[in-house]
Amino acid sequence: MNKRDRQQKILSLIRAKPIATQETLRELLENAGVAATQSSVSRDLEELGVVKHHGHYTLPRTNGAGARGLVSLDLAGDNLVVARTHPGLASAVAVEIDAATFPEIVGTIAGEDTIFIAVRDQKAERAVIKSIWGLFS
Repeated sequence: MNKRDRQQKILSLIRAKPIATQETLRELLENAGVAATQSSVSRDLEELGVVKHHGHYTLPRTNGAGARGLVSLDLAGDNLVVARTHPGLASAVAVEIDAATFPEIVGTIAGEDTIFIAVRDQKAERAVIKSIWGLFS
């Protein structure tokens, strides 16, 4: 199973029932036939913008990022984050990301529904994802 499918399964599990720990989530994935390590579950949760609320994982608020155009963030190589947006909103989202002047971001290129976000190094990728989700929350 590829990363995107695993992440969709994680979202489905979190919607279905309260999950309090990464280990529980990993076990539920395994029971569903999806092999995942604790570290991959941790990275997936961070990339998906999943947070803990009252002791259980919750999905990102849909009236935040999604309402403002941002749909997903994904890693691509060592220096690139790919953002997906609702059709026609990539430029607006990119302008907002650029205006935030995150020091880890070298630049952005926006299309119709996709933004390439160049970052300084691999270490900066996760920090940028977290910062962008925070910007659009």
